[in-house]
Amino acid sequence: MTLKGMPYQREWVEDLQKVELKREVAGTSRIEGADFTEKELEAAMNETAEELFTRSQKQARAASNTYRWIATIPDDKPVDADLVYQIHRRIVTGADDDHCPPGVLRQQDENVNFGQPRHRGAEGGQECQDAFNGLMNSLQQQYGDHDPLIQALAAHYHFAAMHPFLDGNGRTARALEALLLQHTGLRDFCFIAMSNYYYDEKTAYLGALTAVRSQRHDLTPFFLFGLKGIEIQAKRLLKEIQIRIKKAIFRNLMYDLFGRLKSEKRRVIAERQIEILKLLLQNDRVVYEDLVKQVRGHYEGLKTVYQTMYRDLNGLIGLGAIEWCRDDKDRIVFSLQLDWPEKITETEFFEKLKNLPKAKSNPFL
Repeated sequence: MTLKGMPYQREWVEDLQKVELKREVAGTSRIEGADFTEKELEAAMNETAEELFTRSQKQARAASNTYRWIATIPDDKPVDADLVYQIHRRIVTGADDDHCPPGVLRQQDENVNFGQPRHRGAEGGQECQDAFNGLMNSLQQQYGDHDPLIQALAAHYHFAAMHPFLDGNGRTARALEALLLQHTGLRDFCFIAMSNYYYDEKTAYLGALTAVRSQRHDLTPFFLFGLKGIEIQAKRLLKEIQIRIKKAIFRNLMYDLFGRLKSEKRRVIAERQIEILKLLLQNDRVVYEDLVKQVRGHYEGLKTVYQTMYRDLNGLIGLGAIEWCRDDKDRIVFSLQLDWPEKITETEFFEKLKNLPKAKSNPFL
């Protein structure tokens, strides 16, 4: 509810969607044992026709394309057998279709063992078909009586329990859950990357599924585990949006206060300081040496480049706009004081400008 009521800019959501998609794809692939480096994952998620060499990468690309497609499905489109077949077809095509027919239920004598401890899904053939049809009918009927979050988690569990396909069942179950979570109205904030949570808590995830099976399919353990994950992921996403809001307020105040400086000397200093603040708005933390390289161009032509830069940084520290510390490598690192707009008033800003320390008293030297 907080997420849906939070003001935001479209640009923020588009950026967050890329991050959430990457988390979701990495999580759903790694749960199944996928092994790839960060660079290999980036290549797999690249929408160009870049050649992939490992099955893990191919699975990640198929998952990435599937979630991008899910994001285009209208909320009012019924979740029926055909739609689930399409999800599975996209999940395995180009990755596992050498041993698993895309979108085709298991046939007679095609049985699968999975989970810890190992157990069988529905028997291949008629039992598998009946179980699948029963779930699809429930999605259309009884599930409508329940909260959308419960619908999503229940569909996830029951689909995974029957394992209706030869492969890709876990990935398809989590993609189906993501589709149903869209129905909660979170589309604008992209899907909540639940697979990231499931991977981080893989032991508890598998344990919750096992607990349900051992309790004759009482879904309570999985609901409690899944709802906790939704809470955690929603709060994480909310925190990221709040940081964006704080940065937007910081940026507005920065231009407002520095734009009121009247003397030419102060305006020139302010222009350089704004460039430093813009760099820190783009990066949460910047090592001093990197900061020097990136803003040095704005100090060209000055006789005392570094002394002037020290003075500008020292001024921003004195105003309370930025802070510094030493990291575990003993490097000086700068970051914004994002709560600065909440603490500074216009009167205090101009008063502090009059009493800023000189460059030679720089605190971070």
